[in-house]
Amino acid sequence: MTKPLLELKNVVLKVNRNTPEEIMILDHLNLTINAGDFITVLGSNGAGKSTLFNAIGGDLSIDSGQILLNGKDISHESVEKRTRFLARVFQDPKLGTAPRMNVAENLLLAERRGQRRTLAPRHLNKQLDRYKEITATMHNGLDERLTTATGNLSGGQRQALSFLMATLKRPEILLLDEHTAALDPQTSQDLMHLTNARVQEEQLTCLMITHHLEDALTYGNRLIVLHHGKVTFDVAGAEKDALTTEKLYSFFAEIE
Repeated sequence: MTKPLLELKNVVLKVNRNTPEEIMILDHLNLTINAGDFITVLGSNGAGKSTLFNAIGGDLSIDSGQILLNGKDISHESVEKRTRFLARVFQDPKLGTAPRMNVAENLLLAERRGQRRTLAPRHLNKQLDRYKEITATMHNGLDERLTTATGNLSGGQRQALSFLMATLKRPEILLLDEHTAALDPQTSQDLMHLTNARVQEEQLTCLMITHHLEDALTYGNRLIVLHHGKVTFDVAGAEKDALTTEKLYSFFAEIE
């Protein structure tokens, strides 16, 4: 039997610890993720979706349970250490990029993710042709703006850059936190198509939070629903393919 890539075992995460306002956001959550899984994550506001990503990424420390990567407990590893194997794209296009650095400089920064910082020359000019080729895959004019400060890009271009930066140095785990939610419908759809193509081509292991039921059904080989900090629904393969938006709406009505 193949060993899971990532496992969350009985994970508990509380906020406002040891106060009258203490709340358990993740409630003995269990989740097994296999290499190559593309999992769409659904759940109402407050269900624990972003907290799940923050726990995996190390931005929030868990109270109990285990997070295992290839069988090794990483529950208490720092965010910096986890960047060696994990990348994340946020909902806000402003996050994930350095606004005063240009597009090419941001890509160079992404390629050095997880490496020790040194005073070695950047040799940025030698990379420009390659970066032009990479950014051209986004089909949104980003390849013509390599020397443009990231803060001057459109929201769609900036989010496309964030996605490229996250996948340029192939991560073991890719977290997409509603990465198309802040974009207009057409730009959102275009980025989703490109996201799916990249995940399939690179055979990335990916979790994607979305509020769009259609995207949750269309993309990925697996779908999970979080409710009150637990995984209450988990389908894959043919069972996922048979799902409809009506069935999902019905399920949400039952658990609310």
